[in-house]
Amino acid sequence: MINLPSLTQLDRATSMRIWLCTGPTDMRRGFDRLAEQARQVTRQDPHVGHLFVFRSRGGDRLKALYWEKDGYVLWYKRLEEGTFKLPKLAAEQAAVELKASELAMLLDGIDLASVKRVKRYRRGAAPPIECDRNPQKLR
Repeated sequence: MINLPSLTQLDRATSMRIWLCTGPTDMRRGFDRLAEQARQVTRQDPHVGHLFVFRSRGGDRLKALYWEKDGYVLWYKRLEEGTFKLPKLAAEQAAVELKASELAMLLDGIDLASVKRVKRYRRGAAPPIECDRNPQKLR
C-alpha cells in the first residue's frame, strides 16, 4: 500500500507562515513597496521569512514575496483566463493566514470560498462531553 501524506502533514511540513493580503494590490509594485505593504497589512516583519501573497485588482494576477537569507524573492503569476478566488473573509479583514494546502488550492484554481471541511472520525478522540444546561442541578 502507498502511504500518501495528508493535508495536515503537508501543512506541517513547512515552518513558513503564509499571509494573503486581501485588498487589491498594484502589480507595478516592486520588492520594497510590497514589503512595506506586507508590514502594514499583516503587522509581520517581512525579513522573518514568511510568504506574503498579493492579488491584483482584476484578480488574474498574484505576486508572492519572501525573504531568503540575503534578499527578497518575488514570484509573479498571470492567468491567461479566469481569476484567483479568495476564501470567505470579513469585510474589514486586510490579511488572512493560509495553510500551504490552501495556497496550493488557490494556485490550482479551486475556489476557496466554496471549500468546506467536513467532520471526520478521529481515532482516540474523546467524545464530546454532554453537560446539563440547568444551573440549578449544578448546586
